[in-house]
Amino acid sequence: MARLDRSLLAGLPPFEGLAPADLDRMLEHARSQRVPKDQPVFEQEAQAHAFFLLLDGHVRVVKTTPDGQQIIVRYISPGELMGIARALGRTTYPASAIAAVDCVVLAWPSDLWSEFTMRYPEFGTNAYKTVGTRLQETQARVIELATRQVHNRVAHALLRLADQAGKKTSDGILIDLPLSRQDIAEMTGTTLHTVSRLLTAWEEQGLVKSGRQKVTVVEPDRLSRLAQGD
Repeated sequence: MARLDRSLLAGLPPFEGLAPADLDRMLEHARSQRVPKDQPVFEQEAQAHAFFLLLDGHVRVVKTTPDGQQIIVRYISPGELMGIARALGRTTYPASAIAAVDCVVLAWPSDLWSEFTMRYPEFGTNAYKTVGTRLQETQARVIELATRQVHNRVAHALLRLADQAGKKTSDGILIDLPLSRQDIAEMTGTTLHTVSRLLTAWEEQGLVKSGRQKVTVVEPDRLSRLAQGD
């Protein structure tokens, strides 16, 4: 197998501050793999045999509840770690990670997690910062689900995705990943019918444009005011 080049990691948030020689040593243990669209990188409750860095593409993190309902917890963008169950003290994955488009990931054996975080303190600090940020995001989502109306939640979800995966076009900010109305419903704890009704109304008002698995935020300031409850 060809040797992986340290430029794959240099400058990415999880590896900020690491010396070139340390990046080389970490890459010696990594393997690169392609994950086709709609295939799992890993699955909920499976043994956490590896942790991953997304190099290219977008990944949906999906949690299935005991009654079978699916909730999209978040999207992973290039340069982010995922599958870091060991950082949470788990031996199984708490959710599934599904390729939203064709993806390329780097994978390391989970057994190396403790060694890496101890041997490379910068990596450990950056990784646990990621864990803390995601826990804060989860708390914010729980509060949002409990206290905000559906239209606030849907507007906020679209803005969050536009910020994370937005691409400026002549129409506005295109959310540059496949995004169905069902996906939006699973992100915001509502129904497909409700999301369809809201998007149709917002399209008539000139706030968004939506097509097959595509959403463009046309008026982000107005949508932001909707998200805040105005």
